[in-house]
Amino acid sequence: MGRNHRRDRDRRPSRSSPHRTPGAKILVACEGSKTERQYLEQFGVHFRNPRIKVRIHPDKGPPLSVVRFAAQEKRNAEEEARRRNDDYLRFDSVWCVFDIDDHQRLEEAKALARSQDVNLAICNPCFELWLLLHHEDFRKSEMREHVIRRLRNHVPGYNKKVDFDAYQDGYQAAVDRASKLDQLADQDNDPGRNPTTGVYKLTELIRLK
Repeated sequence: MGRNHRRDRDRRPSRSSPHRTPGAKILVACEGSKTERQYLEQFGVHFRNPRIKVRIHPDKGPPLSVVRFAAQEKRNAEEEARRRNDDYLRFDSVWCVFDIDDHQRLEEAKALARSQDVNLAICNPCFELWLLLHHEDFRKSEMREHVIRRLRNHVPGYNKKVDFDAYQDGYQAAVDRASKLDQLADQDNDPGRNPTTGVYKLTELIRLK
């Protein structure tokens, strides 16, 4: 084998190469919780989307800090893409997943996300609402603790550990239920109210890409 052929073989292919794995490259930033990461990573494996990258904010903090973290990760990827002349290293879509809780500066976080082209999957009151919707229709405004108690009726012993097998069969029902919650909130001119969750928008993107 000639030297020139060996150099061609070792050269990194460009984004347009037909040998590249298809599918959108999606970055998801979560606040310091393992629940979201476990669910989303297992979801990506189940639907054969290896291009989802979940990053955990190093410190549990308010939504504004999660959005800043995601925006910085997005910029880092863009800089690496420029440096290596490979657009494949960029993220096609960037998301933040976080709970409402009693966080301050939520509107500021939303404004920053819009300016940085970062999408938000906000859970009100908590991510466990999304998990619960895999098992039952739930339309009452409740605190986090009540949602978790309801979830344990379906997933005994639930304690922030996620096994996607417990949710797989109810996924489409969860999408339908979450979408309906959004519709009802919009009809009442109260988007994002308790209970609503935008996680289905992210998971459908992962599933369809």
